Amino acid sequence: MPVPARVVVQRPPRPGCGDYASNVALQLAQAAGRPAREVAEVLRKRLVGCAGIARVEIAGPGFLNFTLGEGAQAALVRGILAQGARYGVTPGGPVRTAGGPARLPDGARGVVVGEALERIDAAAGLRLPSPESGEPSAQAELVRLVARLGADEVRWALLRPAAHDPVRLPERPEQRESNPRFRVQYAYARARAVVRNARELGFAGEPGDEPGAWGELTGESGDAAGAPGAVVPADASGAVVMSYSASAAHGPRPSRAALSGLLAGFPDVVEAAARHRAPDRLVRHLEAVAEAFFRWHDGCPPLPAGEEKPSAVHRARVALAEATGTVLANGLRLLGISAPEHL
Repeated sequence: MPVPARVVVQRPPRPGCGDYASNVALQLAQAAGRPAREVAEVLRKRLVGCAGIARVEIAGPGFLNFTLGEGAQAALVRGILAQGARYGVTPGGPVRTAGGPARLPDGARGVVVGEALERIDAAAGLRLPSPESGEPSAQAELVRLVARLGADEVRWALLRPAAHDPVRLPERPEQRESNPRFRVQYAYARARAVVRNARELGFAGEPGDEPGAWGELTGESGDAAGAPGAVVPADASGAVVMSYSASAAHGPRPSRAALSGLLAGFPDVVEAAARHRAPDRLVRHLEAVAEAFFRWHDGCPPLPAGEEKPSAVHRARVALAEATGTVLANGLRLLGISAPEHL
């Protein structure tokens, strides 16, 4: 049975259908000449008991619904912290891809987009023709904008719109939470403050799962925008490789699960930004991570209050805050924007 080169794993459309869903059985059924539900049952038996998966169920004509189990969040956070600045960087050598140089916008926008794409391509492991350098007039325009608004404000404003959308530069840089660029940087600074404050209280983060970390419904509305679904390759043995979708912030979910899903989806977003020549995808993902972080932080305080002693839950939350800071810093670095620890 031929294995698809790419498999989509995404959030199911309705609560109560597991944490993630895939139509891989429907993809395989036609080539195998067998009913999709029969193929789904074969896959279900193979996937049940895999690390991090508590339950696999078949729905509809042959969709597979996955419920994550104990250890999933801890493993995610542990992996992010272990990789650090390398999280989101595809291991191994660069992969050749077809196509000519990226077609860049005119003016200063083209300069900034080209620089960001070079960094994103390298992180995604894609060897693409380098974008053409900006004309001297474009470089001069960028210098004038940076002098007026600052480098971070200019880069964010030029990278945030999709390729077909116009750029709207602010009159002046705004250091307030209504400014998405500032809000992302503030989320990073706040995540780092959590780690520092925990250290001052005499404890450090330790990856761990909290009760209901995945799958417990609370009626929260996760409205942050993520990618439509993680595109997952098959490994060399032909087994489907599970990946967490960046769209984990959609639908009613605990804020912790929404944040964890976005952190897990970061490598997929980096790859998608490279393949689609769209750094705006990474910008929007960082905004979603920041929003999910603030909701989680406000609803699940990472630090003990008053005379409360640090518990395993506090240690797990501090580790999740540190992992969030790692993802935000890595994304900002790829965009060429600073990640200040103090704002």
